[in-house]
Amino acid sequence: MYKSYFFAVLFLLMFTSCKYYKEYVTTDVTYDVDYDHELNDWHMPDSSSFKFQTEVVIQKRKNHSESLGLQINAFGAFDVYWDGVLVGKNGQMAKSGQSEIPGTETSYYQIPKKLSNLGKHTVTLIGTQTYNKEAKRGIDVKLKSYLQLHRSPLIVVSFMNLMAGAFLIAAIYYFFLYINSARKELAVFLFGIICLLFFFLLIIEYVKYYLDIPYNQFYTRLKIIGWLTFAISMLVPWYFMLQFEFKRKKLFLALLFIVLLAVYIGYYGHFDISAAYFTITARFFSIVIAIDAAIRKTKGGLIVAAGLLAGVVVNYFMFYDFGLFIAFTILVLCMLYLHTIRAKAMEEAHNASLLLSSRLQLELIKKNIQPHFLRNTLTSLIDWIEESPKEGVVFIRALAEEFDIMNDIAEDTLIPIRQEIDLCRRHLEVMSFRKEICYEWQEEGIDENETIPPAIFHTIIENGITHSFPPNEGCIIFYLKFTKEKQFKEYTLLTFAKNRQAKKEKRIGTGFKYIEARLTESYGTNWSFDSHSVEKGWETTIKIFD
Repeated sequence: MYKSYFFAVLFLLMFTSCKYYKEYVTTDVTYDVDYDHELNDWHMPDSSSFKFQTEVVIQKRKNHSESLGLQINAFGAFDVYWDGVLVGKNGQMAKSGQSEIPGTETSYYQIPKKLSNLGKHTVTLIGTQTYNKEAKRGIDVKLKSYLQLHRSPLIVVSFMNLMAGAFLIAAIYYFFLYINSARKELAVFLFGIICLLFFFLLIIEYVKYYLDIPYNQFYTRLKIIGWLTFAISMLVPWYFMLQFEFKRKKLFLALLFIVLLAVYIGYYGHFDISAAYFTITARFFSIVIAIDAAIRKTKGGLIVAAGLLAGVVVNYFMFYDFGLFIAFTILVLCMLYLHTIRAKAMEEAHNASLLLSSRLQLELIKKNIQPHFLRNTLTSLIDWIEESPKEGVVFIRALAEEFDIMNDIAEDTLIPIRQEIDLCRRHLEVMSFRKEICYEWQEEGIDENETIPPAIFHTIIENGITHSFPPNEGCIIFYLKFTKEKQFKEYTLLTFAKNRQAKKEKRIGTGFKYIEARLTESYGTNWSFDSHSVEKGWETTIKIFD
């Protein structure tokens, strides 16, 4: 959904922004502005008052019924005159006993139709600048259709608002996805932050069309834009490092931060230039990461590299503001594409886990219905019924209870530890009849509230029964101990018996494979499993990390 939405907005924005820029510089009025020779006259060094004059020439008009307008970019509070006629005020000039009320940096004024005839005209500004005197900004006068002066920014802002809304929705979605996800992926959180910061960047960039910002606060907005751009330029390459599993992340991030900081210090006060270099730096580092991923044949690396290079081309041929935001949009589209790849991988992993779970359920059932087990058990049962019917009944009851427990837990991923222990007890009781060997169960520190994957310890005691000799006197003892620490909980199962001598060394048995598969299914990689011989028999340890 987001992918198609972004592409639609991108297409409309590219189409409209190009048209807007063309209309912005091509009007139905031809005019000349030349005031460089007057700069030393209009702003006196020891005074806050200034007077500025410039001439404009209207050579032709396509539509004489349409009103003309002036766009003036200047610091101060001033009155605007057209051929000596007052056409508007911007703020309130400082007077004796009255402080200045700052005007806005950009202001618009309608020219009376009777004064907009062809020929030469004079634009005069008389005002004061008591704030930001150190800012050596010129005065820009632009003549154009008054309707277009107001309409053109709104067209652009409407599309920018659509884009900002899309980024806000994406940010909220990915924050919710991160909060409600069992696996807290840093890349998802970073993507949400990047979308949110880009939303704020769009809002702050175009808030000047909604709010009257006094010229003494003009640089505050530019500073905020610079800080947001700095943060985005830092986070975007970091995101790509995480997605593409880039090596030496810390070194690369440190180098990126140093370069961005150098740009910030070196071009301090040059807000547009520093923002441009911030984005160029972020794009360069991101392209290096994407190309490295493409070389390593990482999924999505080639497409992301192509998208980033397309952003470079767009930014080169288009007006800076539009090129910047379109390039950023392409960047976010690349990120969304990576997320679709990741989502697909997660879906495939989920389907694989479902297949694994089903296979493990079958393995669990097969453990007690395999022909070898049933044949030997039934043969032993016949012998016990013939020799001692009373004991044979106990044997049947123990076997039935083991099957009942197996049936209850077959579809569960985790079961109460007490249910697992009951399964082990029933199995030892059945095997004591089958092999006519004494088996004993002991436990220590068991927490009744804990859960465990089904038949884990059942499998361990099966291995103990198969690979152990009973001692000369007494029983084979299975001793289960549970301990809990702040960072992990640990089960230790010790088999007190004589170990059989293995004919050949095996890398890993089917029983251990079942145990590891069950632990992975329930705990991911947050576990460890160790099984080895000890002096008294065999010790198996399972650690589950929090």
